[in-house]
Amino acid sequence: MSHSIETITVLGAGTMGRGIAHVAALSGYNAKLNDVSREVLDKARRAIERNLDKGVSLGKVDAADAEAALERLTLHDDLADAVADTDLVIEAVPEDIRLKLETFGKIEELAPERALFATNTSGLSVTEIAASTKRADRFAGMHFFNPVHIMKLVELVRGLETSSETLERMAQVAHAMGKTVVTVNESPGFVTSRINAMIGNEAFRMLQEGVASPEDIDAALKLGLNHPMGPFEMVDLVGLDIRLSILRYLHQTLGEAYRPSRLLVQYVQAGRLGKKVGRGVYDYDDEGRRIPRG
Repeated sequence: MSHSIETITVLGAGTMGRGIAHVAALSGYNAKLNDVSREVLDKARRAIERNLDKGVSLGKVDAADAEAALERLTLHDDLADAVADTDLVIEAVPEDIRLKLETFGKIEELAPERALFATNTSGLSVTEIAASTKRADRFAGMHFFNPVHIMKLVELVRGLETSSETLERMAQVAHAMGKTVVTVNESPGFVTSRINAMIGNEAFRMLQEGVASPEDIDAALKLGLNHPMGPFEMVDLVGLDIRLSILRYLHQTLGEAYRPSRLLVQYVQAGRLGKKVGRGVYDYDDEGRRIPRG
């Protein structure tokens, strides 16, 4: 009989990791958030506290539930401690295949035999990452979206050896977090990253060609195609470096249609990585608000 999932360990306390830990704790799970940096962990907890406080102020989260969520959230800078006695490990380290393989290679020896493994990759091979462990049948992709506490979708990705039971149990977790689940058979970029990367890359090509300004391209897609965010607003939120990494992988696996725009490459080379550094396609102040261009 399968062990019930009560404790979830999230590896990586960046934007995605802390968001996953937030929704896990708020959904009633014991949430263990791990990172090598205590400073990053402390920053993550402050961000989770701010988001919960905002949810309370907007009437979307009960104050008692927010307090209980923070009590269920623990921070761990020791990997062995983080994965001990856990039921599900969700990896959210940077989108680097070597780092992900190394991470799962380590936790395979540290996590309980019962623990399921998931990767939050935006488009890398779940099968390849799973092969770094001895539990490929208990391994799947759980692709959350930023900001995790607001976005409703989880792409549940089946690797070559992922069992149906594993998919069912991970879907139950996602549903408990209030998410809608779509199940995808592994393919480069899955559904969302494959389409979104192409749209964003074409937007950069149009900007490079002088077709229109970033503001007008964003407005055109929002008002003309009913997209909730424009492609440049989206890439600034996601991170230009992350988008470039995804495009390079899709270019390698799916062909010329995904060759990264030269302008996107230049922006990343210039350090314009998006909202997280205050400069992307647009500029931002210290509070993350967009600075109007003069």
